[in-house]
Amino acid sequence: MTTDDRIINICFHGIGEPERDLEPGEDRYWVGNDQFLAILGEVATWPAVRISFDDGNISDLRFGLPALMERNLTADYFVLAGRIGKPGSLGERDVWELQNEHGMTIGTHGLSHRSWRGMDPRTVYDELVVARKRLAAVCEAPVDLAACPLGRYDRRLLADLRRLGYTRVFTSDRRTADRRTWLQPRFSVRREDTPASLRAEVLARPSLLRRSRLNAIGIAKRLR
Repeated sequence: MTTDDRIINICFHGIGEPERDLEPGEDRYWVGNDQFLAILGEVATWPAVRISFDDGNISDLRFGLPALMERNLTADYFVLAGRIGKPGSLGERDVWELQNEHGMTIGTHGLSHRSWRGMDPRTVYDELVVARKRLAAVCEAPVDLAACPLGRYDRRLLADLRRLGYTRVFTSDRRTADRRTWLQPRFSVRREDTPASLRAEVLARPSLLRRSRLNAIGIAKRLR
């Protein structure tokens, strides 16, 4: 992968105080508003960055969107279709406006925020087809991007996503991506992250041992 092919995918989840009950372990991925602004300001200076928001939290609109617009940035919003209109989550009008008025891209994060590994055929249909159709109807536009909930995936899931025509799929494998590839690893921002810690982890070239370990994890997930 050459420098020109390299892209850094940065993913945010919740910002500020949650307005819904969080799932176990989810609080690690919520950041304060000041922390979000500091990290966004940092990553905006990096070359070849793609920003995304997962889960469809209302904070993505209230805090995320104004900060993006102030910096002339765009982002992919991976929305949970089953949460649309529920307390603490984006409503239908919010989702429509993000794409059609503000130039953001809407992708699917599924229906119910469950792992996409080991799904039976009915659940595959609900998570990969029904959720996508609902988002497309809300946006009045095709939805071709997907982000794997909880960062979990396997060979069968990837085959299903390819069969269904998703043009790009995002994971949470914490490594730099090749902008040309269909499967895109991301760095999910965590509560303990700072601009300096992310800069050190993301921009510094990882050791050969770490690169080998990250590549091995990715290969294991794709083959299992």
